[in-house]
Amino acid sequence: MKQIVIGGKKVSNVALGIMRMDALDTDAATKVIETAVDNGVNFIDTADIYGGGKSDLVFRDALAKSSVSRDDLWIQSKVGIQNGNDDGSGKPYGNRYNFSKQHIIDAVNHELESLNLDYLDSVLLHRPDPLMEPDKVAEAFDELQTAGKVRHFGVSNFNPMQFEMLQRAVSQKLMFNQLQFGIMHSNMIDFGMHTNMQDDRGVDHDGQFLEYSRIHDIVIQAWSPYQWGNFNGPFIDNPKFPELNKKMQELADQYGVTKNAIATAWILRHPAKFQVLVGSMNPQHIKESLAGSDVELTGQEWYDVYYAAGNDMP
Repeated sequence: MKQIVIGGKKVSNVALGIMRMDALDTDAATKVIETAVDNGVNFIDTADIYGGGKSDLVFRDALAKSSVSRDDLWIQSKVGIQNGNDDGSGKPYGNRYNFSKQHIIDAVNHELESLNLDYLDSVLLHRPDPLMEPDKVAEAFDELQTAGKVRHFGVSNFNPMQFEMLQRAVSQKLMFNQLQFGIMHSNMIDFGMHTNMQDDRGVDHDGQFLEYSRIHDIVIQAWSPYQWGNFNGPFIDNPKFPELNKKMQELADQYGVTKNAIATAWILRHPAKFQVLVGSMNPQHIKESLAGSDVELTGQEWYDVYYAAGNDMP
């Protein structure tokens, strides 16, 4: 498993996302954690809304039962989405993003309690809040860091100007941006290749964050890397994409891995600082996906997969 350096610590360039862990019992979740760690993963990603909060509880119990030490892991969570649950005051609230100082602090404290942790290695703001007041976010970050509750910070699904606006206010370097990216969600690549063209691929959906991340040494955490569209399902072994699956199988046979590994390797072949988030709760699928960390596609192979996905060379 290859690693990248974040905050002076080496972490795996493939991480385990536990969004779906709420569906597992403690024994199954323990096996998932141990499988990931045994295959080189030391980075765990969660969020306070995953499974309505149950994913955290299952992970907490499974980690305690496992042979894995918390000190050997980088544990990251995301806060800032409210989805209609009771806020503890007895007054229900509607769906919204909430980056207020108090909510960020309360949400982190709740995460620490749910996960039974003394600190989180990183906390991300979970999608942009149009009502964000950067100075209030800065106060929350400073308070959490000074108290030793959070060591590093980042965001998810921010465009460069949103990222820059927040970075200007906070004293900590924002180290992550979690964005959907993969073979069948490659608009960050498409736009760059179709610069100055009038076709659909020339539309900028991301504000050129790919280039921005390379300039500012920001880790892009690729979520749903094996999905097509936003939430349309997996493209691997999907009959809708015969050419892509044929090319991926050819490369999988060549490298002695599976198509899941090739999908992982395709993302990591890009010179930006990527970290792939694997969200499967199937130990075999996890192992297959993680194997891509050690596969380095050639430039031509990378392009061949890109073309097989239906993309072109302008």
